[in-house]
Amino acid sequence: MILGLVTAVAASVCYGTGSVLQAVGARRSARQEAADGTVTEHGGPSLASTAKAAVTWEFILGTVLDFIGFGLGALAARLLPLFLSQTIISANLVITAVLSIKLLGLRLRQLEWLSIGILCSALVLLAVAAGPEGGHHAAREFHWALLIGSVVLIAGGSLIVRRLGSSGAIVAGLLSGLGFGALGIGVRILDGIEPFSITALLSDPALYAILIAGIGGMYLHTVALQVGSVNGATAALVVGETVVPGAVGVLWLGDSSRPGLAWLAVLGFVLAVVSAVGVAYFGEDGGAIQAAAEEEKKAKAAH
Repeated sequence: MILGLVTAVAASVCYGTGSVLQAVGARRSARQEAADGTVTEHGGPSLASTAKAAVTWEFILGTVLDFIGFGLGALAARLLPLFLSQTIISANLVITAVLSIKLLGLRLRQLEWLSIGILCSALVLLAVAAGPEGGHHAAREFHWALLIGSVVLIAGGSLIVRRLGSSGAIVAGLLSGLGFGALGIGVRILDGIEPFSITALLSDPALYAILIAGIGGMYLHTVALQVGSVNGATAALVVGETVVPGAVGVLWLGDSSRPGLAWLAVLGFVLAVVSAVGVAYFGEDGGAIQAAAEEEKKAKAAH
């Protein structure tokens, strides 16, 4: 349990720091695209802009931290109940909010700080209430369902977000969170780990669900960072990657709370989700691309 808690917290720090660094790179790309007038017909970033954001040094460093966070989070998902590991990892929202003040020049409202404080309290409740993790086995049909669901989620989600354009930050954040949630579930049920078997690993549909959900989730998160508030997009991601894996862990994988503390686990879980929604609602800044365009106009007017 202790090792799982430590790795989950470390993963949270990596993800939170990575999100802000990625936002710096993404917004630089969005600002350039706004200046060039090459946004899509719906006001969102083009595929070229998203690709350019991914090769800025800030974004690359943030991605490296994401990969480190993924490794730590994968270990935590094997050692802790999913409702606990995913929620702790999702507390990267706190790291994101604090660093965004310094690196992005954002100012948090009192309601945002209140929501973040409630989230931290909810994590304490979950840590106290969590019992041992359940098993790692799931029926083969479940593995295939996870793969199919991941493909539909990422493909359909990408089309929806492109259609929404500049107003799609929260939706993109939520869908990316669902992708990362699918990734967490896949890691938990992955065959060929204990004992290690390369044949079992490569023949497991969950492995390909992990790859599709992870890469697709990262793409959608990049789009969310380009068009909206980093705190709002990350908070929406928190909801997506927490609720579904937590429910799956309890309903199908045998995760449970300590005897007599189920009510505390439910309370902590609900508070965590509600507080994350609060940050998403109060932190939405109207879109990074629109803000970038305004900055560009002011700069041109000054000259």
